[in-house]
Amino acid sequence: MTSTVVYIGNLRTELTHLQSGTTIENDAPTDNHGKGERFSPTDMLATSYASCMITTMAIKAADMNLNFDGTKINVTKIMSTDAPRRVAGIVAELFFTENFKATDTQKEQLIRIARSCPVEKSLNPAIDLKVTFHW
Repeated sequence: MTSTVVYIGNLRTELTHLQSGTTIENDAPTDNHGKGERFSPTDMLATSYASCMITTMAIKAADMNLNFDGTKINVTKIMSTDAPRRVAGIVAELFFTENFKATDTQKEQLIRIARSCPVEKSLNPAIDLKVTFHW
């Protein structure tokens, strides 16, 4: 088993990662009766995508002896305007620090790694993914 999810009331859940014991909470979003005080499940989906990209890139960057510290992704989740409610798009903008020195070949490899991360390969192909790399 990977995790447990417990409904704790007021459209909030507590998620526990069983291996580490780490817990987080999430809320329903404000546009769906929630308080919006925590990540919503769909926020977590979009953010997990970005986290997966940056983590797989960091593994490859370490293999290339590149300084990847401080790399950041700004994530925007876009919900569909029609029924059923679903994530229609994710915009991910990657920003690298001035300490990140990669060749064009290394950049191409990192883009390939990012765009083949396990979360991207698990997302519904109907989700419009817009990924921009700001080197």
